[in-house]
Formats: sequence, structure tokens, C-alpha cells
Amino acid sequence: MPVPTYIWDSGHAAHTSSYLLRPVEFWLLSLSIHSSRPLRILDLGCGNGWLSGWLHERGHDVVGVDPSVSGIQQARSHHSKVRFECLEAEQDILSSLSLPPFDLVISTEVVEHCFSPRTWADTAFAALRPRGRFISSTPYHGYLKNCALAISGKMHGHFTALWEGGHIKFFSRLTLTSLLLDAGFENLVFQGAGRFPLLWKSMLMMAEKPDRI
Repeated sequence: MPVPTYIWDSGHAAHTSSYLLRPVEFWLLSLSIHSSRPLRILDLGCGNGWLSGWLHERGHDVVGVDPSVSGIQQARSHHSKVRFECLEAEQDILSSLSLPPFDLVISTEVVEHCFSPRTWADTAFAALRPRGRFISSTPYHGYLKNCALAISGKMHGHFTALWEGGHIKFFSRLTLTSLLLDAGFENLVFQGAGRFPLLWKSMLMMAEKPDRI
């Protein structure tokens, strides 16, 4: 069911934090080196389309999907050369888009908003060609960071239940790894981002869809 609004400020406003872009750009470069054509990319949970536009400006063929009506309106308004569709995560997403499998699925700061993380992971897996890659990010939670939040008295604010449309799931490296492995991915690569090691703001994971399923 489409989300009527998600309080997107503007299609020009970056909803992907700058500290995530460096590892994403590095991984994109490594994938592009082995490709003789622009990468076909699905931005899963594209929000206001900012990241899709950023990817398009770097020469990639991008499609963005999101269940937010207002997000897709912003995306179409500000990034007219990119295709955007108001869709939820679903395993038959390629049929809904009438497109062949993608080289890359990217989903930044999305899974923590999902009622069904497994559906999100299964959708990314289904949308990829064999040996296609999935790049995802989510706020990082680990033992040391959680201890620091508790000691500093910031636990209640960080894990607040009062944020409309906010984070409803919280992931550690272990739980995100388990989620992606259960979906069928392999060859996972981890990268912390923002702040200091073990106190990272977010974490990124790149995973690969195997040749044979």
C-alpha cells in the first residue's frame, strides 16, 4: 500500500549522508572497471530521488522505487531523466517494472524503516542478475556504541518510539549479515562509516548474488 507522505524536504536535499558516499563511490568504481557499459542500478527505497540523481550524474542507468507518494513526486520533479515508480518492496518487482534483472541494487538507510526486513532483502535478491551486487546501509549498533549511548544518557533519545515514521528496527553487523545470508547472498563485505571505529554512525554491506540458486 503506498505511503501518502514521508516528510521529504526537497528533491534537492540529500537524504543520503555524505559519509556514505565515499565507500559507495569506491565500490561503484570497482564494479564499473569490470563492465563495458554503464551499470543498471535499482535504488530500492529511493526517497526523494537524491541518490538516484547522484548515480545518474555518474553515468549509470538508474531506476528508483519507493512506497512514498510525496517522495516519488519530489524525485520526478527534480530528476526528470531518471525513472521513478511508487512501489513497495516485493519479490516480483521486475515484473512490476517490466525490466530485466539489474547489475546492482542499492538501498541506503532503508531497512531500519521496514516492517519486514526479509521482504526487503528478498526483493533485492530477486531484482539482481547472477553475480549482481547489493549495496545496503543502515545505522550501526554494536556493544560498545550501545554502552556509550547508555552511559551518556542518550539511549532514550536514540531509540525513541515517538518519531513518526522513524526507525523501527535496529541492526548490528551480525544481524545484518544474517539477514543477507538468509536471503541467499554471499561474499559479504563490511564497511563502517561516520565517526570512529566501533562507534560508527552507519554501516554498509556489499553482497553478491551467486551464479546458481
